[in-house]
Amino acid sequence: MPRIRVVRLHVQGGKASPAPPLGPTLQQLGLDPAKVVDDINKATKSYEGYEVRVDVIVDLDTLHYDLRVKLPTTTSLLLKAVGAEAPSGDPAHKKIGDLSLEKIVEIAIIKKPELNAKSLKAAVKTILGSARSIGITVEGKDPKEVQAEIDRGLYDSLLLKYEDRWRSQ
Repeated sequence: MPRIRVVRLHVQGGKASPAPPLGPTLQQLGLDPAKVVDDINKATKSYEGYEVRVDVIVDLDTLHYDLRVKLPTTTSLLLKAVGAEAPSGDPAHKKIGDLSLEKIVEIAIIKKPELNAKSLKAAVKTILGSARSIGITVEGKDPKEVQAEIDRGLYDSLLLKYEDRWRSQ
């Protein structure tokens, strides 16, 4: 039975480096850090500008490894959408940007494979919660207020417009 080790890391798409802690960790496993980092950068190139999780699955007996690239983090998608570098240190009082509800819906559709939401409406409310926690307003309002408006059906026509994309994702 092969001995397997999984190294989980968060990297900027296409910009991993063999600097600590990644390089020494890969070296301890018997891998060539430069080659693995090069493979990670090739695999994450399409996510340039986003933070993504990469799992490096290593067979310790053969030193063969596989890479599994996850979708960009919700925070990374939201930050890029508002053009911010980092979340607000005080999201209740300091806002870093405003997004349209349509952009929130698009992010929900991108994240569908990793969300536990059973409907587009639930997924959008999840993304709204993330937006609120990092200091982003939606349609000029607190995302919690937008969640309540969604519950009241104010955005049903907008959500219906995206329903086919949600189902096909």
